[in-house]
Amino acid sequence: MIKWILYLIFSLFNVMFVFASPAKHLCRPDQRDALWEFQSDFYFDEYKTKWWSNNTDCCSWDGVSCDPTTGKVVQLNLFDTNLQGILPDSITNLKYLDTLSLSGCNLFGKIPSSLGNLSYLTYLDLSGNNFAGELPDTMGSLIQLRDLLLHNNKLSGNFPLMLLNLSGLTEVNLASNQFQGMLPSNMSGLSGMNFFEIGENSFSGSVPLSLFMIPSLTVLSLRRNSFSGPLGIENISSSSKLSYLSLGVNNFSGPIPRSILNLVRLEVLDLSFWNTGRGMVDFSIFLHFKSLASLYLSYLNTRSIVDLSHFSHLTSLRELDLSGNNLKFSSTLHLPSSLSGVSLSSCNISEFPKFLQTQTNLNNLDISANQIEGQVPEWLWRLPRLQSVNISQNSFSGFEGSADVIQRSALYLYMLDISYTFQDPFPLLPNFTRFLFGSDNLFSGEIPRTICEMLALDTLVLSNNNFSGSIPRCFNNFNTSLSILHLQNNSLSGVIPKETISDRLRSLDVGHNQLSGELPKSLINCTDLEFLNVENNRINDKFPFWLRLLPNLQIIVLRSNEFFGPISAPGVSLSFPMLRIFDISKNRFTGILPSDYFAGWSAMSYETHIGYHVLIDFGGRDLEYHNSVALTNKGLNMELVGSGFRIYKTIDVSENRLEGDIPESISLLKELIVLN
Repeated sequence: MIKWILYLIFSLFNVMFVFASPAKHLCRPDQRDALWEFQSDFYFDEYKTKWWSNNTDCCSWDGVSCDPTTGKVVQLNLFDTNLQGILPDSITNLKYLDTLSLSGCNLFGKIPSSLGNLSYLTYLDLSGNNFAGELPDTMGSLIQLRDLLLHNNKLSGNFPLMLLNLSGLTEVNLASNQFQGMLPSNMSGLSGMNFFEIGENSFSGSVPLSLFMIPSLTVLSLRRNSFSGPLGIENISSSSKLSYLSLGVNNFSGPIPRSILNLVRLEVLDLSFWNTGRGMVDFSIFLHFKSLASLYLSYLNTRSIVDLSHFSHLTSLRELDLSGNNLKFSSTLHLPSSLSGVSLSSCNISEFPKFLQTQTNLNNLDISANQIEGQVPEWLWRLPRLQSVNISQNSFSGFEGSADVIQRSALYLYMLDISYTFQDPFPLLPNFTRFLFGSDNLFSGEIPRTICEMLALDTLVLSNNNFSGSIPRCFNNFNTSLSILHLQNNSLSGVIPKETISDRLRSLDVGHNQLSGELPKSLINCTDLEFLNVENNRINDKFPFWLRLLPNLQIIVLRSNEFFGPISAPGVSLSFPMLRIFDISKNRFTGILPSDYFAGWSAMSYETHIGYHVLIDFGGRDLEYHNSVALTNKGLNMELVGSGFRIYKTIDVSENRLEGDIPESISLLKELIVLN
C-alpha cells in the first residue's frame, strides 16, 4: 500500500514539473529569422502595423504553419493581408515551403525569379494582386507544383511555356491577366519533347506540347486574357482528366473544335466571346457532355440560332449562359430541373420566357437588355429559391400580382436590378430584397415609403431619376444594414437626415440634387466609409475636419456647394492616409494652408494599388458595383467610372478663396495625377 502511495506522489510530482517547466518553442531560429527578414522588407508606418511579434513561437504566428517534427516553416498563408509592396527575394529563405498563399495582398511589380528556388512548393497562390510583366522562366523548376493560381493580376506576354515542364499540375488559373498570342499546340503526330530551353534554363524529360496533354490537369482557366487563334487541341486524348475548362473572353477564333468532345469528364465549360467569324455552330456537340454542370456560350458571334431544346437533355446542368446570341424556344420547353442559373441577356427576346415557370431550383436569372414589354409575371416571385433577378434594360410596365404575393414571396431574394426599364409608378418590391438597383428610370414624385418596409436592405441605388421631395427619414429602418446609398442626380431637397446614416455605410452619393443644411456629423460613426459625394447641392457648412477620423475614406467630393471657412486649423493634423480623390472646388473656403498640410496623405505619396470599387457579396458570389464622379481636368469636365478610381489620384481646390503659399508638402504627393 505504501509502495502505491509513493508511486502516486512521484507521478504527481512529475506532472507538476512538466506543467511548471517553460514550453519549448517548435520554431527553429533560422526559420524565425527568415520570417522576420521577409516582414522587414515591407514598408510600415503609423497606419500600417507589423503582423508578427517576436515574443512567441513563430510556428504560432498568424498564417504560419510548421512541420510538427522538424520545426521547418512549410506553409505561409497571408491572403488578404495588406503587405503592399514588391515581393522580396527574401521569401526564398523559407526554402521548405510547400504552400505559399499571398492572394489579395496589394503586391505589385514583377514576380521574382528567385521564386523558382522554392523547390518544395506544391501550392502557389498569388492571385488578386497587381503583379505585372512576364512570368520568370525559373518557375519551370517548380516540378512538385500541383496548384498554380495567378488570376486577377496584370501579367503579360505570350503563354508561359515553362509551365509545360510541370507535369504534376492539377490546377492552372491565369484568368484576368494580359497574356496574349496563341496557345502552344500539341502539333499533330508528336507526343512531347524530350528537351527544351527557355531563357537560360534547360528542361529535360518528356515535355507535353500543350497544356491539354498534362495528364494530371483537372482545372484550367485562361478567361479574360487576349489569347488568340485556333485552340490547337486536335489530338487531345479521351484519357484527359480535365473537368473545368474556362477559355471565355479571349480572342479565340474559327470553328469550335470537335476534338473538345474528347474531354469526356468536363463539368464546367466556358467558351464565351468565341469569334466564329459569323460562321455556324453545331450546338448538338454539347449534348455529349453528360456530366456538364456549367455551360457558358455567350456572345459567340455566330449566324446560328440557338435552339434551347438542345440543352434539355443535359440532366446535370446547373448554370447556362447564352447571352448575346439569337435564341429559339417554345413555351412548352422543359430545361433540366437542376438549373439554378440562367443568363439570356441581349438575346432579342420580346416576351417573358414562360418555360422558367417550372424551374423550381432557379437561383439567378438575367434577362436584361432585351425587348420585353408588359408586366413581370406573378409566378416569378413564387419560385422558391430565387436569389438574384436582373430585368434591367427592358420596357416593363410593372409587376403582376397582389401586394401580398409580391412583397411577401421570394424569401431568399438578394439582388433585384430594375435599372433602365420602368416608368411611373414605382413598383411594389419583394420585402426580402437586399441589393436594389433602380437607377436610370423615369420615376418621379417622392421616394416611395414602401421601400422602408424592406427587412434588411443593404444597397439602394436610385440615381438618375426624377425623384423630388426629401430623403425619407424612415431609412433609419436600415441603420444596421445599409452600406450603399446612391441617390445621385434627382431633384431631392431638404437636409440629409442623420437618421438615414447607417453605421455600416461604405458609399454615400447624393450629388446633383438640391439638398441643403449641414453635412450630418453622424457620418463620423461610419468607420467603413470609402466614398462620399455630395457635389452640386446647396449644403452650407464649415469644412468637416472630423472626416479625417474615418480610416478607410478614399474619395471626398464636396464641390459646388456653399461650404465656407478655413480648411486647416491650429493643432489639427488633416491626415487622410487612404485618400485618392479630394475635390472641394467651387465653394467659399478661405485661409492659408500650413506647409505640412499634405504630410499625412499616404496613398498619394507612394505607389499603392488599393483600387476603389464596391464589392457586394451575395449568394456566395461577388458583384462589383462601380461608382462615378465628375472631375475637372485641364478645364474640361470628365466623368470617372470604374477602373478610373484605380488610376486617378487628384486634388481640386479651385474656385475658392484660399491664399498664401502653396504648401511645400505638395511635393510629397509623388503619385498625384491631377492638381487643380
